[in-house]
Order: sequence, then C-alpha cells, then structure tokens
Amino acid sequence: FSIHIFLCFFIENGKIKGNFKGVFMEIRKLLEIGRKKLQEKKNENPMQKARTLLSFVLNQSKEELIMHDLEEVEIQKENVYREYLEKLADGFPIQYIIGNQEFMGLDFYVNENVLIPQPDTEVLVEEVMNLAEQREKVKILDIGTGSGCIAISLAKNIKNSEIYAIDISENALEVAKINAKKQKVEKQITFVHSNLFENLEENNFDFIVSNPPYIRTKLIDTLSNEVKAEPILALDGGEDGLKYYQEIVKESALYLKENGRLCFEIGYDQKKQVEDLINDSKIYKEIYSKKDFAGQDRIIIARKG
Repeated sequence: FSIHIFLCFFIENGKIKGNFKGVFMEIRKLLEIGRKKLQEKKNENPMQKARTLLSFVLNQSKEELIMHDLEEVEIQKENVYREYLEKLADGFPIQYIIGNQEFMGLDFYVNENVLIPQPDTEVLVEEVMNLAEQREKVKILDIGTGSGCIAISLAKNIKNSEIYAIDISENALEVAKINAKKQKVEKQITFVHSNLFENLEENNFDFIVSNPPYIRTKLIDTLSNEVKAEPILALDGGEDGLKYYQEIVKESALYLKENGRLCFEIGYDQKKQVEDLINDSKIYKEIYSKKDFAGQDRIIIARKG
C-alpha cells in the first residue's frame, strides 16, 4: 500500500514551517495563539480582540465560536487570521481591519480616513439630545464630522432634526455618507466639504457641535501605535491643542441663532482653557461642562445670549 502525505508551507517569524494539508487547527487553539501573541505585545483585551478577529475572518458570531470551538479552520482562513494578527500585534486598530465600530448602539463603517468613534463622545451626543427635547424642530451643524457618528446618531434620535455635517476631508465625507445610508438618515443630513465654515452657506443653527482635533502637536509622537494609525489631520490641534476651538468660537456666533448652543468635546485637561476662550468672546453665557464615564471633563456647552 502507499501513503500519500501532502505538505503545505507558510512563513512565520522568517522561518518556513510545514503543516499537513487536511490537518487543520481548531478554533480554540487559534484563539489561544491570538491571545498569547497580543498579550506578549501588551495589547489591551487580548482574548477579546483575538475572538473579534477570528469571528470576522470566519464570518461567525462570537457565540458561534464558543459553541463550536473544536471545529477545525481551513488553512487559507487560518493564514488570513495570522496575517491580521500580526497587524494587530503591531498596534494597527482592529476597527480598521474589520471595518466597524459601535457608537450609540449603532454600527459604523470606519477606515483609515476617519477617527474611530469613542464611547466618551456619546456624552456629547446625549447632552445635545437632552437640550433638543423641548424644541419642535432642530437645525444642527456638526463640524469635523469624520465617520458621521455624531451627526448620524443625532439624526437617528432627534426625528425632527435637520443636520449639516462638514469636514475638510473628502475621503472622510465619503465614509460618513456610507454610514448615513446604512442608518437610513441620509435625507436628514447635508454633507458639505469645507474647512470649518469656509464653504458653508447656511446659518441660523440651533446647535453647533464639534469634536475637533485637540491633541498638542508635540504629543502626537508619544501616542500609542493604535492612535497614531488614525488620520493625523483629525488629531493635531496645533501647538497648544486649542487651534480649532479658537477658530470655531470666533466665527460660530455668525451661524448660531440667539440662545443657540455651542457644544464641544474637549481633552481631559482642557476645560479651563476652552472655558476661558468662550468667556473672552463676550458672546456666550451659561457655560457648563460634564464628565465622561471615567470621571474626566469631556464636554463644554455654552448658550449664545
């Protein structure tokens, strides 16, 4: 009799390794490989990321992975998983690999042209929602819309809203438009390619909302690899981190209705500086701030009056 042994080869850490074709690795073993790899590189939540990644590669839910953890994975998919695992271990955001991030209970498509929506920004959205509750119709401007997470979440939750979403990046606007269609709010939102107010013809907004770039330029190089993978244009707030707050405060009064609200997300250590900017304008009153889920100062609201 004859025995047929087929070998397939792959490269790992610069060395060629062999594997028997037809002898595939189980889901649970791949997850453990992923966990160890990410843990060694000091990635946060290594098992969670390994499971999210394998779920994406196999197009199975995380629950299915748990239920069928003894199932074997074909070699092509195993190699895709390992390839993505290397990128993750080097600090590339998992959200860009899987093309998805949840925000306000909604799924948003993301890629390297936009910031990854963060839970802290939900504080800003929820406060605008609360302030808009008693108004019959609401007109909102979202400056620096990125993925559209703020504008789209407001459109989904404030049914009587008309929203303008602007961004200097055309690529970011394309992502935001995809998300607006995905969430079926594209008729509520007008997207405008604009550097701040430059190309904006509309005015008389009830709310101006913005999560502008606010990281000091000199700190960009100190950020984690995951954050540095995001678009620098959406991170760099100038020498003192206040560049865009200054410009928005300066021009916003021309676009806000009387008693309209200016609503900012801020860096955890920028409360006093941004409040001082708003106060110095002599345009706004009733300035207050709120904290995020970690107890850090995260948003500032001011009323034009």
